[in-house]
Amino acid sequence: MENRLYIGGTWTAAKGTFDVIDPSTGEVFASVADADADAAVRALDAAAAAQASWAATAPRERSEILRRAHELMHERAEELARLTTREMGRPMAESLGEVAYAAEFLRWFAEEAVRVGGEYRVAPGGDYRILTTRQPVGPAYLVTPWNFPLSMVTRKVGPAIAAGCAMIIKPAEATPLSALALGRLLTDAGVPEGVLSVLPTNRAPAVTNALIADGRLRLLSFTGSTPVGKKLMEQAAGKVLRTTMELGGNAPFLVFDDADLDAALNGAVVAKMRNTGESCVAANRFIVHEAVAEEFAAGLAERLGALRLGPGLDPETEVGPLIDERARDRVAGLVADALERGATLRTGGKVPDGPGWFYPPTVLGDVPVDARVMREEIFAPVAPIAAFPDEESMIAAANDTEAGLVAYAYTRDLKRALRVGEALETGMVGLNRGLVSNPAAPFGGVKESGIGREGGFEGIDDYVELKYLAVDM
Repeated sequence: MENRLYIGGTWTAAKGTFDVIDPSTGEVFASVADADADAAVRALDAAAAAQASWAATAPRERSEILRRAHELMHERAEELARLTTREMGRPMAESLGEVAYAAEFLRWFAEEAVRVGGEYRVAPGGDYRILTTRQPVGPAYLVTPWNFPLSMVTRKVGPAIAAGCAMIIKPAEATPLSALALGRLLTDAGVPEGVLSVLPTNRAPAVTNALIADGRLRLLSFTGSTPVGKKLMEQAAGKVLRTTMELGGNAPFLVFDDADLDAALNGAVVAKMRNTGESCVAANRFIVHEAVAEEFAAGLAERLGALRLGPGLDPETEVGPLIDERARDRVAGLVADALERGATLRTGGKVPDGPGWFYPPTVLGDVPVDARVMREEIFAPVAPIAAFPDEESMIAAANDTEAGLVAYAYTRDLKRALRVGEALETGMVGLNRGLVSNPAAPFGGVKESGIGREGGFEGIDDYVELKYLAVDM
């Protein structure tokens, strides 16, 4: 099926294909159908035709589709995990973890599908009633990234199905196979004809432009880089198209002088190394009190330096390759810049010989705040550490960025934890915890890290419109 497009429930031939690369070898391992603007319009035709009947489907029926999809994901976990490992390189253990995480979004929104409510109120004058209801916004265009090719789809598909929105999924060019597999799975779970399309493409602008220009599209939900998100928002403004944006991060990881260092180091490994560091919520800058900076740097270097680098399908691998050669070369440049500015190399920092796009876990100490690695999102297993003298300077450094997705802070002082949590300019904060993502919690950022929230009770809000009925008495 991979060499065909999935449009409205039908596998359809495309005019061309593009290659999918295994990042552990740098070699082609699949060819996938390549959608164009015509395919995009046909997908929207199907979505628009199906929207009214899909919106009228009983909430319980949509809930049951999501429940069955959740069960199917667990039944097909091994197959899905191997596919994502081939596409984006990470170890199988992490891919299996993503399958479980992705499936939880389906279960969460299966439970939320039957709880989309409204209100009945007496108008202040008493002469009529205020009735509010929530209705599906309509056909949605869901654009997902390569780094979590399953869960970033289910995090959008879950609320779309729960709310009753027809949808068009455009997966990242690097990882289209996972989305196509999910398309098959959702159909097997009972998603009706016309409601779902999956459009892999290496001509994303043509597909996106065609959809945004069409007034039948009602929602654009994008997860990806901040520069691309800004361009999409500009395009969407021309149609006053509703958008949700989950964009880039530059997560600070604060370690105060009273922190439990062993807990902080364990949390740092989780926050930095999940998905080989290729995560928008990965710890990007380690902002450490100068009293514990040396001990923290030594401990982190020991832990990261001991991790085994290798192909994701090798059961002994703990760190896989980066997504492509460009990503590897970019991170090598970030590390070189930091060293030129006076940072010290504690472990890693050298591109290994051999095939694939590997970069070793790397720890940099004494990193100056103007180094690129402290200013840009790294998206790789590199941990830069900078020392600061007090709480005030640490918070100021953490907030000195246009991004505001997530932050992490380690301290034994409850008052400090709450004080710092409120002061950090991010949409999420992990307090003495290196992992914040959970389908039951609202995921999203402030400043240039995005608009809206995904997951949690709030995750369905962008997929419904609030309608007010004034009922005369």
